[in-house]
Amino acid sequence: MSLRVILRILGLLLMLFSLTLVPPILISLLFRDGAWEGFAIALSITIATGGVFYLPNRLARKELRTRDGFLIAALFWTVLGLFGALPLMFEGTYALSPTDAVFESFSGLTTTGATVITGIDFLPESIRYYRQQLQWLGGMGIVVLAVAILPTLGVGGMQLYRTEIPGPLKDYKLTPRITETAKALWYIYASITLLCIVSYWLAGMNWFDAVGHGFSTVAIGGFSTYDASIGHFDSAAIELICVVFMIISAMSFSLHFAAWREKRLTQYLKDPEARFLLLFLAGLSLITVTSLWLTSTYTDTLGLRHGLFQVVSIATTSGFGVADFSTWPGALPLLLFVTAFVGGCSGSTGGGIKVIRIILILKQGVREVLRLIHPNAVFSVKIGKVSVPDGVAQAVWGFFSAYVMLFFLMLLGVMATGVDQVTAWSTVASALNNLGPALGDATSHYGNMPTQAKWILVLAMLLGRLEIFTVLVLFTPAFWKG
Repeated sequence: MSLRVILRILGLLLMLFSLTLVPPILISLLFRDGAWEGFAIALSITIATGGVFYLPNRLARKELRTRDGFLIAALFWTVLGLFGALPLMFEGTYALSPTDAVFESFSGLTTTGATVITGIDFLPESIRYYRQQLQWLGGMGIVVLAVAILPTLGVGGMQLYRTEIPGPLKDYKLTPRITETAKALWYIYASITLLCIVSYWLAGMNWFDAVGHGFSTVAIGGFSTYDASIGHFDSAAIELICVVFMIISAMSFSLHFAAWREKRLTQYLKDPEARFLLLFLAGLSLITVTSLWLTSTYTDTLGLRHGLFQVVSIATTSGFGVADFSTWPGALPLLLFVTAFVGGCSGSTGGGIKVIRIILILKQGVREVLRLIHPNAVFSVKIGKVSVPDGVAQAVWGFFSAYVMLFFLMLLGVMATGVDQVTAWSTVASALNNLGPALGDATSHYGNMPTQAKWILVLAMLLGRLEIFTVLVLFTPAFWKG
């Protein structure tokens, strides 16, 4: 293992990350909110630590192996999540405890959107901005990791596209080099973000709220500059803009690249994942809105507005809110919550199991039923017109099995800290799916959760964001041998 090379990369990463603390300092000075000193201290510690890692190893040059890639991918979020907590700990009047600061930082960078903070409206503007920026940076990191890095390691949802499955990475190799691919993704991500920000501003948000919500919308994060989230604005236009950009961001960014390069929107309709996502959201919205009207929860257009918004927000794992869906009648709260397990498409900023895996699981289930009826027949699982190799099918079931087992283990761990079943189930599911909202005692915020439970949820966020196996492989003896 190339330890010196890894330390050099981490050092460089920390020094670059320290530069992201400059905008909050400038905003603090602009609004005169008095929080700039906390950011300055965090910047100094971050850049100094990065220098300690980088300078002694700056000349280390060695080709990285697959094992190094796994370790770097895991350390990427772990290290930045820890150092990202520093400004939240040093903010003086509004300083968080180390546990709460780490929780909030990881929730931001993994685009989970769960928060331990109440009274967000009254926080210094620099802190409110910083939370949104964390999500935007994390969202971009996710896209680059999923599309450019994890496939080279043989893991992640986008790895499926390296097989015979028709999709944007098969028909359209983004660019021949990872660095060029990352640059292309940055352009697309930044362009969509800018378009979202301008749309919010034109719909009535001020520039501060437009930038903050543009960051978290495209990142599918769910953080807001207000406790009431998007509901604070009470605007149908803003809600519609948010819905559109949540759907766009839940689709593969490599698909956006293909559509942009070919100048054809039909690319979205040709992609199996995109089609499934759109049909899934449409069907779920129809069920939800109809249920809200039939139960007289809403008797006017609010049923359509709130139903559509909450379906898209929860199903794409964004986590924004315009209404308290936990109080909706019948099975609607549970139904919406379960849809978060589907999540976004591979190579998107969404969380969850990922749409492509759900498609394969469903198709394999149908194949097994057909085998019972025709034991001697040979059936293949197809995506589009192309058969999926058995190795891909086995990888999907392996991922799903690990996902379920880890979910129950962490559920037991959270319950062991004294949390009730509903709260424990929903918070673990929310963290593992990078969703944010929860039920039970965590409906409003996670601030009252036990300290031990918060650390378990931080681990769940990390596992969910890194597609589980990227982290689990580090705990195998074989990884550290040789």
